[in-house]
Amino acid sequence: MADLPAPPTPTLSAIYSAFETRQGDGFRDHLGASLIGKSCARALWYDFRWATPARHTGRILRLFETGQLEEARLVRDLRSTGATVLEVDPDTGRQFRVEAHGGHFGGSLDGVALGLLEAPRTWHVVEFKTHSAKSFAALVAKGIALSKPQHAAQMQIYMHLTGITRALYMAVCKDTDALHIERVPADSEIGERLLEKARRIIFAQQPPERISSDPAWFECRFCNHHGLCHGEDPAAVTCRSCLHSTPVEGGWHCARHDRRLDAADQRGACPSHLFIPDLVPGEVTDAGDDFVSYRMRDGSTWTNDAREEEVAAC
Repeated sequence: MADLPAPPTPTLSAIYSAFETRQGDGFRDHLGASLIGKSCARALWYDFRWATPARHTGRILRLFETGQLEEARLVRDLRSTGATVLEVDPDTGRQFRVEAHGGHFGGSLDGVALGLLEAPRTWHVVEFKTHSAKSFAALVAKGIALSKPQHAAQMQIYMHLTGITRALYMAVCKDTDALHIERVPADSEIGERLLEKARRIIFAQQPPERISSDPAWFECRFCNHHGLCHGEDPAAVTCRSCLHSTPVEGGWHCARHDRRLDAADQRGACPSHLFIPDLVPGEVTDAGDDFVSYRMRDGSTWTNDAREEEVAAC
């Protein structure tokens, strides 16, 4: 009989637990440029509408932190070649940031660089990423566009919105510490297409079609929204999952209360919350100003009744 693995020590459990305690809900105020290359538009709509909180194990959260910590080392490596690397905007003292669609789409650059040996006079958007051995091998063999289209899309957006015409992708293999460096030219057509994709997702009142109707499809199986999209998991109760809310220039607006919503409002929702019907696993059978009734997939009935919630909150 094979030996059972040793249980984690209390100290190890406590370290992972600390990461999990700090992680929050994972909701972003905007649709991120780092996500726009996702192949499933429906998943992006769920991201933007805060449909599913992101929860990760302590080990995975620590792995994310490893990627962030590696950035300082990669900046030092680039500077050792004589390049000038700016991690923050000298005018603001903060990361270089790009925005579009009323502030609902954007992202922060890892940095910009000048004086690279390949093109000393050309400014480059710089993007740092860490990879597993398998992912790194695919990157080296196929290049970023084929092996990591989401990373390629992120850089195209950054170049498109800054006007910088080149990007430098710098990747490190976490298993061997090997580096891969790749220069990427700006493509305005790709940039415009990605911006339009973001616009459609941000201002859509209903979710786009699934990338696959098969819940076992590989992209679906590993999606954070799998239980909501293909199963019976409920959506998170936030203003963004409510049919009264709409993204507007610089924020969100609630039609029910006719006011703008800040980030704290959006997370808390209110007693008048009514789910966007597409977030409920059922068919609408009746509706009014304060309720929506459904026939659920399992044959039961359910009424999303804001009047009951308002009375309970009084």
